[in-house]
Amino acid sequence: MFRHRRRAFAGALFLVLVFQSPAFAATGLPNSIAATGDSITRAYNTGFWPFTDNPAGSWSTGTTSSVNSHYLRILARHPAIRGRAYNDAKSGALMRDLNGQMATVVTQKVDYITVLMGGNDVCQPSVGQMTAVADFRTQFDTAMRTITTGSPNANLFVLSIPDVYNLWLVLKGNSIARFIWALGNVCQAMLANPLSTAQADVDRRAFVRQRDIDFNGALADVCSRYSQCRFDGNAVFNTTFTVSDVSTRDYFHPSLSGQAKLAAGSWTVGYWGP
Repeated sequence: MFRHRRRAFAGALFLVLVFQSPAFAATGLPNSIAATGDSITRAYNTGFWPFTDNPAGSWSTGTTSSVNSHYLRILARHPAIRGRAYNDAKSGALMRDLNGQMATVVTQKVDYITVLMGGNDVCQPSVGQMTAVADFRTQFDTAMRTITTGSPNANLFVLSIPDVYNLWLVLKGNSIARFIWALGNVCQAMLANPLSTAQADVDRRAFVRQRDIDFNGALADVCSRYSQCRFDGNAVFNTTFTVSDVSTRDYFHPSLSGQAKLAAGSWTVGYWGP
């Protein structure tokens, strides 16, 4: 009888350990969420006032019903998360800024954290100003160490950087987009001379796209080293955004339609998707 009780106790202890470990925390919906990143996660240029942030439209923590953010998807199934969504992203942020955002997230003591960072490391005024891959990797790893040390039980979901080459391909034939890109000095590393077929411009675009790919490789590799982290498998990078998915104010940031596509596509490959 004592032997049977000991086995029962050991089995119960095993179950407790399994369901309390970070690797299994994804089986339950979180009570809180924090978003880190840049202007995409701030839903820049999607609100009533042009050229401002509109966090209500964010793919991650937003409350706009048409976007159906991760927060709203969780809220529909788990009311305990209501009012516990924090958007700590900053427009214009680069990967070097992620560590500071993660330090803020640690103080919020959340269960679920989204990361979409790196677009500004690619989209610089020139190729020479893009972040080096080695620096990008180190900066991301520093941020990951900050959050996994400060919030060891939180689950992180890291999204790949969108394919800026796809943006050029979809909109290069739009004369208004070309005018705005030039006027606003928008992502000129990729978008300069958008109609040029000169070999130097073709090579430049290919080089920038490869940097985007290399950054995503660094995100995947660093994320894989932490049991609390999940990468999207390049789902966002492989998403084809159409003209309607892009803001007609700057022809660069996602529109509300683009935010909705980002929310849906990333949710599908996340912790609680189908």
